[in-house]
Amino acid sequence: MKTQTITLASRPKGVPTAENFTFETRKLPPLAAGQVLLKTLYISVDPYMRGRMNEGKSYVPPFELGQPIAGGAVAEVIESQSEALPVGSLVVGSLPWQEFSVADGQGLSRVPAGPAPVSYYLGLLGMPGLTAYFGLLDICQPKAGETVVVSGAAGAVGMVVGQLAKIQGARVIGTAGSDEKVAYLKSLGFDEAINYKTADLPAALAAAAPNGIDCYFDNVGGAITDAVYNRLNNHARIALCGQISSYNATEAPVGPRPEGKLLTTSARLQGFIVSNYHQRFPEGVQQLSEWYAQGKLRYEETITEGFEQIPAAFLGLFQGENTGKAIVKVA
Repeated sequence: MKTQTITLASRPKGVPTAENFTFETRKLPPLAAGQVLLKTLYISVDPYMRGRMNEGKSYVPPFELGQPIAGGAVAEVIESQSEALPVGSLVVGSLPWQEFSVADGQGLSRVPAGPAPVSYYLGLLGMPGLTAYFGLLDICQPKAGETVVVSGAAGAVGMVVGQLAKIQGARVIGTAGSDEKVAYLKSLGFDEAINYKTADLPAALAAAAPNGIDCYFDNVGGAITDAVYNRLNNHARIALCGQISSYNATEAPVGPRPEGKLLTTSARLQGFIVSNYHQRFPEGVQQLSEWYAQGKLRYEETITEGFEQIPAAFLGLFQGENTGKAIVKVA
C-alpha cells in the first residue's frame, strides 16, 4: 500500500516557507504481529514544531531532513494485527504527516466515546489542554480574587488557561492579535482583553490591572512579557510555556533583563514542558472532561480541510490565522 507523506526538505532560516516541505509517495510495509494500519483523520499543527525544524539539542529531537514530519494526530485502525487495537478503534498519539501509517501501538491511546468531538483530543482534552491545566494550576496556583494575565490568550492553550483561571475565581486578562479575538475572549468570560497590535501595552495593562498582576501565563514573550513584568505584584508566579514571538528570530532578541523585576517582587518564574507531567495526564484529562461536560469550558478550533493543506495551516500559526486549536481534517 502507498501513502502520501510530507517530509522536511530543508531547515528554515527565519520564518518557514512552503519550500521547507516536500510531498512524497511512499510504500508502507505489510503489518507484522502487534501492528496496525492507521487512516489519519485529523492532524495537529503546533508552534513547538518550529523548534524541531532546527538542528540542535532541545527537549525533543529535531526532525530529520528527508524524513516525515510527525506530530499529534487522531487516526482510525483500518487493519489490525493487535488484540489491543481492533479494526474501527480511534486512537490519538504522535504520528507522521501521512494519509496512512503503520504503528505498533506504542504511544497510542484509545479515544473514548463521549460528548466531546474526537478532534478535542488534540486540543482541549489533549496536549494543549493539559499544558494549560498543569501550567496554571500547578505552577501559577491562582487564588480567588487574584489577577491572572495570559499572553496568546486566543490560542489553543491560552483560551483554556483563561477559563481555568475563572473557575478558580481569579480576574483574568488576555492578550490577542485582533479585535475579533479580543471579542471572542470576552465571550469566554475574560474580564479584560487587549489587542497587543493596536494598544499601548503598558497603559492598557495599567488600566486592566490597576492592582497589579499575581499570575502570568506566558505563551509569547517579547514586548508583552516586558510590559507584564513591570506590573508584577510581590510573590507573583509566572508559568513560562512558550516564546512564539522569537521562534523565527535569526538573531537572539535583545530586551529588558527580567532578573531585577523578579528579585524585587520575590516572583517565581518556572519554565515547563507538558511532558514533565505525563504520569498525571489521566488526572488532567478527567478533570478537563468533567468541566467540559458541566459547561464550564468552551473550546474553539480552526479546522483546515485537506492533507495537502497541512504546511499552509502550520505556516498560518505564525501569522495568527488560527483562533484556538489549529487542526487539519485529513479524512
